[in-house]
Amino acid sequence: MPKFDLSFSLPLMNASGMLGFAPELRGSVDLSKLGAFVTNPISQSPRTPAHGERCLTYPGGFLLHAGFPNLGFNAVLRHLSPRWGRSPIPVIIHLLGQGPDDLAAMAQRLEAVPGVMGLELGFPKEAGVELVKAFVRAVQGELPVIARVPLEQAIELAPAALAAGAAAVSLGPPRGALPQAGGGITQGRLYSPALFPLALSVVRTLAQAGAPVIGAGGVYFAAQVQAMLAAGALAVQLDAVLWRSPRLLLGDAVNNTPAKQDLARQDGDHFTLGK
Repeated sequence: MPKFDLSFSLPLMNASGMLGFAPELRGSVDLSKLGAFVTNPISQSPRTPAHGERCLTYPGGFLLHAGFPNLGFNAVLRHLSPRWGRSPIPVIIHLLGQGPDDLAAMAQRLEAVPGVMGLELGFPKEAGVELVKAFVRAVQGELPVIARVPLEQAIELAPAALAAGAAAVSLGPPRGALPQAGGGITQGRLYSPALFPLALSVVRTLAQAGAPVIGAGGVYFAAQVQAMLAAGALAVQLDAVLWRSPRLLLGDAVNNTPAKQDLARQDGDHFTLGK
């Protein structure tokens, strides 16, 4: 059992990859409307942006293939950990590992970093049940772990992640492929309002099975946030909408959030994710 619970004052946060590596106090998103900030994916070694077309549109949405660029764990920790410590809301570090050993090393170092209240764990696209278990076990320690499973594999992978010690699962964008303008195929993550019915169904199925789940996928309106919470989500992550009209959605979603629903184990006036 983690030493610390992952708690937030509001059941709303950004999805990894949407708002950068540290909270922007003067950015386009009002941080007071979020219960936590989730960083972009951070890997042990530096990663450069993907080559070729990295964002392809299709009717109703877009495919993103950025390659998870980052400076590498040591550089990110050195440059940005002071900002995590000054953040007005808890920070959740999204770790992108190549294997259990590098994940374990990163997780252990993060336990002593001020402002870090939890870890979110990303998985390679080929991840199956056994790899998910191994990755989650590798990062067990004092910080609670959220396993980010792809939406289309959530029903299969969520039980494995929770059995291995994850405090909750979050829903990552599904993957797809589109033809490039000059030929060839680009694979990447899909973002679209059309994903919401599928995401809501997955949230409901997992919640009914007793799985602590953080909803995400196609959420563009405050009513959709409420629908996911009513379906049993512990919280909701916002993705592409944060690049369009975050102020309107965040204001409506927060103002309409019930204060005393059984969305998660409560600790005082806070919703708490824990075991």
